Amino acid sequence: MAGERPVPEGSWATSAAVRSTMLGNRGRDTGPELRIRSILHRKGLRYRVSAPPVPGVRRTADLVFTRAKVAVFVDGRFWHECPDHYRPARANSAFWGEEKERNRAKDEATDEILAQAGWAVVRVWEHEAPEAAAE
Repeated sequence: MAGERPVPEGSWATSAAVRSTMLGNRGRDTGPELRIRSILHRKGLRYRVSAPPVPGVRRTADLVFTRAKVAVFVDGRFWHECPDHYRPARANSAFWGEEKERNRAKDEATDEILAQAGWAVVRVWEHEAPEAAAE
């Protein structure tokens, strides 16, 4: 493919196409997040974007309602293993299995940390209807 960079030696990527796809994944301002934020903003709700709910804790929520102490996470099907839509990676499955287990443990720890600090955690799937997620 024209313009495709070779996979660097020692990379976790199994191919240049996989590497390109993974590098293109966004950490914030994804389509589902933007749609939900737009609806919430139209409803007059104000929030912080991609912010740590609890100072000193290295976790960020997609939307943070500081006064109400609500942290919203818009979880992706692949990274957070949607029970209805997740399909395991066929290539490099051992690596991705370990990565998903670390991610699941981090999500559980994040929920626990926030709950102990008095925060409500809301998790929505990226494929949920934005209107329903905003409610």
